[in-house]
Amino acid sequence: MHTFTHTPSSEAQAGKTQGHVINWGWRYDLMLWWHNLTVHGKWQELQYMIAGLAQFQPGESVLDVGCGTGKLALIARRLVGPTGRVHGIDPGPKQIARARSKARRTGLSINFQIGVIERMAFPDQSFDIGLSTFMMHVLPNNLKHEGLAEIARVLKPGGRLLIVDTKRPVESAERSDRPIHVGPWNSGIQDLPQLLREAGFTQIESGDIEMGEKKFPELGFVKAHLG
Repeated sequence: MHTFTHTPSSEAQAGKTQGHVINWGWRYDLMLWWHNLTVHGKWQELQYMIAGLAQFQPGESVLDVGCGTGKLALIARRLVGPTGRVHGIDPGPKQIARARSKARRTGLSINFQIGVIERMAFPDQSFDIGLSTFMMHVLPNNLKHEGLAEIARVLKPGGRLLIVDTKRPVESAERSDRPIHVGPWNSGIQDLPQLLREAGFTQIESGDIEMGEKKFPELGFVKAHLG
């Protein structure tokens, strides 16, 4: 067992990655606000649906990898209660600054750090559940392998992982009324089960994202357990 795989001399160094970095800060939230408006609030509802899929329990420790400006981490913090803890990492300094600002305004204790999926500064077996939403599709395959191995390292035995992301366009049977970004490697959530098995995950479950009559045909989820 080892403790920290990465001891950066600065936050800027901690955010260095081969993957795609979104670093828009408040502009990212503005884009999401407009996006939510155009789909009649369904994007906001999607965040709570993701939280439902994660099945957060009081007292759990949560890691949100690629946390962006912190929306899902804030929801998770409320659900794990005062005995739980939530950490969020993202390579974008403006994203993390925005997330920290939100946590201060809401009075929620969340540890947001600049960091990357392939090199996480956490000890082994630190978390009960890991999250990744709308990030895997922008990673090249080598970073997916490295990142999933890192998530497996920092999860406790029996820990859970939830990934929500886009499908490859050719496998989306229909289009909804809004665009979803697709990664430059033409990858999708359909590719992840095999990578998860290689990283040591079991009990892998996948499915579509649906909320009542509203469907998100471009999106899917994968849930897995460690060991």
